[in-house]
Amino acid sequence: MADETILANARLVLPGETVHGHIVLRDGLIAAVDTGAAPAGAEDMGGDTIVAGLVELHTDHIEGHYIPRRNVFWNLLAAIQAHDAQIATSGITTVFDALRVGTDDDAAMNADHMSAMAAAIDRSAREGRLRADHFIHLRCEVSADDGLEGFRAMEDSPRLKLVSLMDHAPGQRQYADLAQYRGYYQKKLALTDEAFETFSARRIAQSLRNAGRTRAAVCEACHARGIAIASHDDATLAHVAESAELGAALAEFPTTLEAARASREAGLKVLMGGPNIVRGGSHSGNVSALELWRAGLLDILSSDYVPFSLLQSAFLLAETGEASLSEAMALVSTNPARAVGLDDRGAVETGLRADLVRVATSGEGEPPVVRAVYREGRRVA
Repeated sequence: MADETILANARLVLPGETVHGHIVLRDGLIAAVDTGAAPAGAEDMGGDTIVAGLVELHTDHIEGHYIPRRNVFWNLLAAIQAHDAQIATSGITTVFDALRVGTDDDAAMNADHMSAMAAAIDRSAREGRLRADHFIHLRCEVSADDGLEGFRAMEDSPRLKLVSLMDHAPGQRQYADLAQYRGYYQKKLALTDEAFETFSARRIAQSLRNAGRTRAAVCEACHARGIAIASHDDATLAHVAESAELGAALAEFPTTLEAARASREAGLKVLMGGPNIVRGGSHSGNVSALELWRAGLLDILSSDYVPFSLLQSAFLLAETGEASLSEAMALVSTNPARAVGLDDRGAVETGLRADLVRVATSGEGEPPVVRAVYREGRRVA
């Protein structure tokens, strides 16, 4: 007998339109979407909204669960389960957990920690401990002396589906403005002026020594394995040209309008942060996600450091009239899924995975409320 659930009396956010009706979930898939009368035995959604499960491509939120306090390392399985619970109850049914390789002076974790986290994520998924579907996004610091070594240790992880190329050295990408770099790192590391100059010179030398060879080697390995590549914090036309030449499919957090436009013209999908939308701008003074949306240059939103911001930002765009709800939801479901080759999910559409979220809204400037989450037709939250 088929495993079937029917959700009725709901506002269904479909590709290109929003309708009132019911949806049939059968054997893990969406079997039917209908605006007619629901069959007997359907569950009444009370007029709530049903959207596709969110697809999150960049969240380093997991690290806060693993190291809840300085020098405190929590049990890995417990940390991952806590992270997963927050992810799922934020409406995210597919998550790319961002793990970093390539350490610097202020890093609390090294490549061994990251490899252990990757192994624990895989184990947790295999043992049925997790509500969401978890993949790995490897954030590769190409300027670091051990960046390539860290990548090599994890390149064959079964859940690795996305790699981003980062260079946080002075004068690079996000820190093209050296004054901004000084303002952040000198305060963070409590350095004297002389110590900062030494630190900065060392980081520049590391980038010159490592960035080119690490980028090339990582991208070659990714192309061979079918792993998607993302640029990170591109700021100039030269940055974008380099990313396009390396075969990047995504442009994560371009810092300028110029870089975002060039990325789109080069065929890269532009990803920005949900917190940027919710807060009304970038916390670091870079181009705003809303500006890119209005310019037709925004493809994907990511929760970045606040899981719930993904759903909140999509509903905020719709509530404020910046986008239809269907357009806004594509930014957090369909578009990210397609960008990394996940064609089996990301929309409320017959034949796709029954990854769905039931959402209640007040329409009065308050954040939406997640009432229920389904992954492959099974309620997980």
